Amino acid sequence: MNVAQFFIVRFLTILAVLGCFNSAAGEAIEPPLGLPPVPAAVAGTPAMRKLGEKLFFDRSLSANGTLSCAMCHIPAQGYASNQSALSIGMEGRSLRRNAPSLYNVVFKKFLFHDGRETDLAAQVWGPLLAADEMDNAGIGPLIGRLRADADYGSLFDAVFPGEGATMMTLGRAIAAYEASLLRGGGRFDRAVYGGERAALTPEEWQGYELFIGKAGCAACHMIGTETALFTDQSWHNTGVAFRSGARRAKRLVQLAPGVFQNVDIAAVGLALAGASNDVGRFEITNAPADRWAYATPMLRGVSESSPYMHDGSLSTLAEVVEFYDRGGGANPSLDPKIRPLDLSVEEKAAIVAFLETL
Repeated sequence: MNVAQFFIVRFLTILAVLGCFNSAAGEAIEPPLGLPPVPAAVAGTPAMRKLGEKLFFDRSLSANGTLSCAMCHIPAQGYASNQSALSIGMEGRSLRRNAPSLYNVVFKKFLFHDGRETDLAAQVWGPLLAADEMDNAGIGPLIGRLRADADYGSLFDAVFPGEGATMMTLGRAIAAYEASLLRGGGRFDRAVYGGERAALTPEEWQGYELFIGKAGCAACHMIGTETALFTDQSWHNTGVAFRSGARRAKRLVQLAPGVFQNVDIAAVGLALAGASNDVGRFEITNAPADRWAYATPMLRGVSESSPYMHDGSLSTLAEVVEFYDRGGGANPSLDPKIRPLDLSVEEKAAIVAFLETL
């Protein structure tokens, strides 16, 4: 995304905060057991959600008519993508990060792996405008195509009377559909919140106790007394990105005219010209403590959404548990919550079994 596109999306976020996206009354969505109420302003109306679903699956929203939102967020794959570690974008380009699951995305306070957006309706425009994703040159050309389309023109007019297709109503429609992608009410919820203890096996209960106890997973993937989103709505350096960056060779960098120095890209933590180093939240805040930190993902439906981590570098839940058991990837900014766990083979298997109940 270029600088102009970045400021467009930021402008949309400001409009959302001011209430400009709330131009039509919303209707509550009844959440399943274990989830909090869905904000009615985001949930919109059934007609909005139906329009949003059509847009979500429509390839014509990309510049060349080949990509839709659903091609990276595949319903049968936990609204993520199992095909590759990194998402595939415009003309087969490999993106920097793995496609996150959209289950329960309406409850996220920070969106994208680096948490750079805070409003679901505004977030939509990030992928739509990014050159390596859906590659629209700007808001105007896409909205113009929708207004000129006989089907979409009438749909937007019906769903958003007096407004029709605009940058705001498009975002509201897709956000309303995404607000309906709820995952809850499963065996975990019946056991923990519904009092149905037999809903989990003894091994799964052992995994749950380890998750909230010895393994310390719930320190970041939080579980409340009445609901569980499995996230602290924050970001942490687990060492995944540092480990990947550390494999890169040193690079000769010009510090001043005629002054060159070999710089270890991973240690410096800078996205230098020509380098593909991904330093996560640091790119948003420029705070040294945020180097290689990424948003804590929610875990509902996690067994469907492999591969894991922001870079898709771990293929199975067993690999994820093994990574944390080793204490993550050591680096200067490693989150203090990440430490060797000394889990037995049985305990690791129990945690995986528990995660699969979600």
